[in-house]
Amino acid sequence: MLSFLFFYINVLNDTKHGIFNGARNRMDQRIALITGAGSGVGRACAETLARDGFTMVLTGRRHAPLEQVRATLAGQGHLAIAADVSSEADVTALFEQIEQRFGRLDLLFNNAGRNGPAVEIDALSADDWNDIIATNLTGSFLCARAAFGLMKRQMPKGGRIINNGSISAHVPRPLSAPYTATKHAITGLTRALSLDGRKHDIACGQIDIGNAASEMTERMTDGVLQPDGTRAPEPRMDADNVARTLSYMADLPASANAMFVTVMATKMPFAGRG
Repeated sequence: MLSFLFFYINVLNDTKHGIFNGARNRMDQRIALITGAGSGVGRACAETLARDGFTMVLTGRRHAPLEQVRATLAGQGHLAIAADVSSEADVTALFEQIEQRFGRLDLLFNNAGRNGPAVEIDALSADDWNDIIATNLTGSFLCARAAFGLMKRQMPKGGRIINNGSISAHVPRPLSAPYTATKHAITGLTRALSLDGRKHDIACGQIDIGNAASEMTERMTDGVLQPDGTRAPEPRMDADNVARTLSYMADLPASANAMFVTVMATKMPFAGRG
């Protein structure tokens, strides 16, 4: 009994002098990683999650845009780390830095992606196909794999992975075979991770986005190819609408999961597409 009393007094002294404060503070933090965070949807989501109280890790291929976003975020302790998500070595190094700095990851938003050339499939080069697969699908796999492993071994275990799908995960645009194929595959990845993550308290959801205003959709204001062969401008919505949707999904309790959510410009041609 006496030895226990001495131990208890020592713990109180250690806590008073801050020895355990670092560990406790790390437990109080919620850490979120966004890929493709330097512009557009990624930037809007980073700004919203930071206001929600997340400590953000921003990644993308170019460091300068990431730093510009990081400087605008509410709160402190955010990181900007340049990485190519299609590179296994880059993703490994990225997650090593996250684990060393924070000891955990609570949310991964797999947002990085790119379009391909608007050509029929017989005019599509294997290099273009592979580049799109590498960024949109392999990149999501590599980041999800690393996040899944970290979320399994961290204490307390668990977390949430949210994949950026697309309206193209449901129906294609003309001349978009590689992009559409990757987005259908992302839906399969989301379902598999949601199933396999259950026993580890890892939830996985997907946000299917339609015509969010960004550099990627700028061309829609001038007119884009429609299934009937005509070209027509398409309505867009503010990327903040995606960020608010992601905020809702991220803030759900561990016992709940928004597995598939579609957020789109109200008047975009989706319901009648295809």
